[in-house]
Amino acid sequence: MKKNLWMLTAILMTCGILFFTSCSDDDNTTVPDVIEQQLQQMTLREKIGQMFMTRIESLDTTIHTHDYAPIKTQEVNQTMTNVNADYPVGGIILYAHNINDETQLTHFVSQIRRFKGAPMLCIDEEGGRVARIGNNPNFNVDKIQPMGTIGATGDPQQAYNAANYIGTYLYRYGFDVDFAPVADVNTNPDNIVIGARAFSDDPEVAATMVVSYLQGLKDAGITGCIKHFPGHGDTKADTHYGYAQSLKTWDEISNCEMIPFRAGINWGCQLIMTAHISLPNVSGADMPSTLSSYILQDKLRKEMGYKNVIVADAMEMGAITQQYNNVEATLLGIQAGLDIILNPYNLVEAFDAVVDAVNKGTISEARIDESVRRILKLKQSLRQPTSKK
Repeated sequence: MKKNLWMLTAILMTCGILFFTSCSDDDNTTVPDVIEQQLQQMTLREKIGQMFMTRIESLDTTIHTHDYAPIKTQEVNQTMTNVNADYPVGGIILYAHNINDETQLTHFVSQIRRFKGAPMLCIDEEGGRVARIGNNPNFNVDKIQPMGTIGATGDPQQAYNAANYIGTYLYRYGFDVDFAPVADVNTNPDNIVIGARAFSDDPEVAATMVVSYLQGLKDAGITGCIKHFPGHGDTKADTHYGYAQSLKTWDEISNCEMIPFRAGINWGCQLIMTAHISLPNVSGADMPSTLSSYILQDKLRKEMGYKNVIVADAMEMGAITQQYNNVEATLLGIQAGLDIILNPYNLVEAFDAVVDAVNKGTISEARIDESVRRILKLKQSLRQPTSKK
C-alpha cells in the first residue's frame, strides 16, 4: 500500500494529474483528506525523509569531500540507490556541475524520478549570474539578464517574461521548483552576495517584480520560491562563508525588506527560503534566522500569516557550520519551524538524528506531521502549466 502511494505521488508530480490548480492554500475540502490518508500510510522514516532536500552527492556515502564541483556527479549510481532505500528524501537539488547537456540531464532526471520519497526536483535558475542551465553553453537557451537590470526598467512585464521563459525550459527538462525569485531589497552597496540578483533598492519596485516573476514561473508549470527571508539585502558579509547580520529593528525591516515578502505571500507563494543572517535587534540573539523560532514562527507565520512551506537556505553554508554541528543545526531548525532542511552537512547523520529525536520524544511526531502535510500539499500542486499571459 505504501509503495503504491509513493508511485501515485510520483505520477502526480510527473504528469500533472493534480487535485487542485491554485498556488494558494484556499482548498480545504478534498485535498486535506487525500493528504491525511497518505500521511497515515507513511512510516516515520518516510515522513522524516520528506523534510530533507539534498544535493545528489549526499546520497553517495563513498564521497568524502565537500568540494563537489570537480567530481561532476551527473548520473545516479548504485550507492545512491541503496542509500535512498533507507533515506527516502523529499527533494533533490541540482547544481551546475551536475548538468552537462540535454541528453545527460534527461537521463539523470529519469533516474532521480525513480528514487524513493518521490523527490521534487529543484534548481537555482534566477537569471543573471545564477543560472545553472542558462549559463551552460551546451544548452540552446537564451541568457537572461540580471534581475537588477530588469527591475531598473520599472516594467513588471519584463520580469514576467524572463521568468516564464526560464520556467518553460525548466519544465521541459523535468524540474518542479525554481529557487527564485530573490525578494531581497538591495539597499546596501557593500553587499557582496545579493547585488544585481535583487530587482531593486526600492521595496515597492521589488515587490511588483517579485509577484510578476512568480506568476511567470507558475504559468510555465514551475513553482517559485521567494528568498532570502527576512532579507539579505542590507548585509555586508556572505552567509556562504560565515556570520552575517543586519542591525535593523523589526519596524525598519517591516517597512522595507518585508514589502516584497508580503507581496509574495499575498500572491500565494508556496515556498519561502530563509536566510542565515542574524537580527540581534529583532530576536535579541545572534542566532541565524534559519534557526530562530521567533523569526520563523512569531514573525513569518503569526504576524505575516504565511501558511506554506519554509525551506532553509543550504545548511552546509558557513554561517551555520561555523557555529553549529550538523545534528545541532538540523534539530534546531526543525524546532524553530523549518519544514525542509536543505543540504545538511551530512544527510545520513542528520536524518538519523531526527529519527532518534522523535523516538526519544525530543521532537514530537506531530511536529513532523505538521511539516509533511505542507510538503505533500506542495507536491500535489507541482507542474501545472496555466494559460500564458
